This record gives sequence, C-alpha cells and structure tokens, in this order.
Amino acid sequence: MLKGKKIVLGITGSIAAYKACYIIRGLVKRGAEVQVVITPSGKEFITPLTLSTLTRKPVISDFFSQRDGTWHSHVDLGLWADAMLIAPCTAATLGKMANGIADNMLITTYLSMKAPVFVAPAMDLDMYRHPSTSHNMETIKSYGNIIIEPQSGFLASGLEGKGRMEEPEAIVDVLDNYFNQSPQPLQGKHIMITAGPTYEKIDPVRFIGNYSSGKMGFALAEECAAKGAEVTLIAGPVALSTANSRITRIDVESCEEMYNAAVAHFPSCDAAILCAAVADFRPDHVADKKIKREKDDLVLRLAPTHDIAAELGSKKSDRQTLVGFALETNDEDNNAMSKLERKNLDFIVLNSLRNEGTCFRSDENQIKIISRNGSKVFPKKSKEEVAADIIEELLGELGIRN
Repeated sequence: MLKGKKIVLGITGSIAAYKACYIIRGLVKRGAEVQVVITPSGKEFITPLTLSTLTRKPVISDFFSQRDGTWHSHVDLGLWADAMLIAPCTAATLGKMANGIADNMLITTYLSMKAPVFVAPAMDLDMYRHPSTSHNMETIKSYGNIIIEPQSGFLASGLEGKGRMEEPEAIVDVLDNYFNQSPQPLQGKHIMITAGPTYEKIDPVRFIGNYSSGKMGFALAEECAAKGAEVTLIAGPVALSTANSRITRIDVESCEEMYNAAVAHFPSCDAAILCAAVADFRPDHVADKKIKREKDDLVLRLAPTHDIAAELGSKKSDRQTLVGFALETNDEDNNAMSKLERKNLDFIVLNSLRNEGTCFRSDENQIKIISRNGSKVFPKKSKEEVAADIIEELLGELGIRN
C-alpha cells in the first residue's frame, strides 16, 4: 500500500543516520516517493548527495536554497505528504517536537504536517531512560504521533526500550501496515476532473485560447488521489505532470475533445469537478492553410462551443455530485449562483479576477464556495491548500467524514 505514497523523511544528527539510506531504499522499492528533510547536525553524519541520489530529489535542510535563494515551504511539504517519518530521531529533536521549538526546517515541517507522523527514536540507553525524554515521548504520543520502537517492530504500546533505532525494514513495514489498515476517505470512489484551457483552431498555426495553466485542476486531482480516489483527469494543453498512480490522464486540445471525453466518462463517476477554462466560442470556419496577412483587418465569425457543465448537469443521477467553477469579473455572487442553478451543480467554486495574484498562471488562489445552503469564504492560499478546502467540501456532499 506504499505505492504512490508521498513520504517526508526527517533525518537528525544521530550515529544511526546512515540507516536512513536503507529506509529510503525500502520505501522506494515499495513504490513510495521520498523527500528528505535533514537537520544541520544530521549532515555531519551523512551527506545530502548520498540521500538525493537515492531519492532523486534535492535534500532540504535550510529555509532558503544556498544556490539561488529559493524558499523551501514547510507548509507545502505538510500538504504534499501522505506521511512523515523521522528516523533517526534524537533526544534533542524529541524535545523540540514536544515543545514546538521551530528552529530548523525539520521541526517547522513537522509542525505544518497534515499527515500522520511516525517517529523512530535513536539515542543511548541513559538518555532514553531520562525522565525528560520519557516526558517528551509521552507528550508527542498525546499529539497523535506514532512511535516506532524495537521491542515490537510495530506501533509502540508504552514499553520502555533500549534507545536504539528500529531496523530499517521493520520501520518500512510499520508504514506499509498503517496504510493497509487505514482506508482513505475517498477509497472506492471514482472522480472525474477537467483542467486547463482549450484551444480552438483558427488555422493550422493559430488558435483562440486563454491563460489557464491547469494548476488548480491538477492540484485537485492529486488531492483526490491522495485521499484514495481513482481519478480521471481530462487535461487541456498544459505543461504539467501528475505524480499519483491513481490518476488516469486524458489529454485533449479543443472543447469538442474535452466534451466527448467528459460525456463518455461521467456515467461511471461518483463525482465530477469541472475546473477547466473551456472556450465558450470557436471559429465557425477553420482554415486548412495559414491565413496570410493580405489586408488591414480580419473578421472571425464565432460559434458557441458545447456547454459541458450543462450537459453533465442534465445527465446527473441522484448518486452523483457535480462541482463547477466560475471565474467572474463583476457581480460575482449572482453570476455564480445563476450558473449553479442553470447547470444543476451541487456547489460552485467562485474565483474573481479582482483578487490580484490569483487565478490564471498563479500558484495561489482565493475562492468562495457557493451552494444552495449558503456560502463559505476562504483567504488567499496556495492552490494545493485550496484544493484541500474544495475536497473537504466534496467529502461533505458525499456524506463522508474525513
């Protein structure tokens, strides 16, 4: 059950740090994606180059990249991960975790983590048995963290250990067993998502399009897949890739292609999220050769494209949930509510171009969710965080508790 899981591996300054290599190999072998976050003292015991070679990802240690000053977002890591594993975890790090001392990238990532956290302590026997260490261990257990100790090789049950870190293979087994025993809230659900723009051809080299990057739709697809859903992602022409193996991607270019794919797959879905910025009009005639500049003006006659939301809304069954998006520039609430009613949506996500730094081409968004029962306003967030808010609303519509 580790296939497709995203694991943040925290490494601290312990002599057992070399064992992290075996943990990474075990996780990757079972299909997990691993991102290492290491403390400054951890780098004294194992080199980031060794770790990045195994994970195929740059190791994160500092808040800012020494190479180009890029900020490493602990918040984004907390949203990205399906689990965090801190192995080895020193007594010093246990104390910081217990008391919220956020003085390095590992602890800030831990404090931002939305996923379950597993901790494999590593220290000498006297340190392990010290009352302060025992107190810190019980404190982080009370926060919901899962302690992995050598006695059982699985979840700790209060037995005092000898302080040594559990063996790598047993640690990987703990995570594997956890995901085997923990069904995700959208497990067994099939969700269709449309994303990105559509391009409507004028001639072989020109088209009518828009500025949509597809980032919001792709974030929604990853969020649904992370929560156990099988996702059909119908994507317009975008320069993005997917990570989760539960996502089946269908690439399209025009509204016609997106319409045909959506109509074909919607009947088998439990829910659909229509996030794509679909062109409302297309050229009435497509030239078979490049149009030459032969006069001072060019008149294009446009014809309406398929209304995908209205079509799916008319076909929606009682067991299905349909979510739409509305991008407005004025009279936002009334326009969005009208769209919800006309197209038989269960709720609609409202974006406004009046919110600077959101919508097209941005990594952030600011939304309002409108349903027949009322509305919810959200602050400006990363699109990954916005996706989590939208899927939380979807879980409510599906009658699922997260």
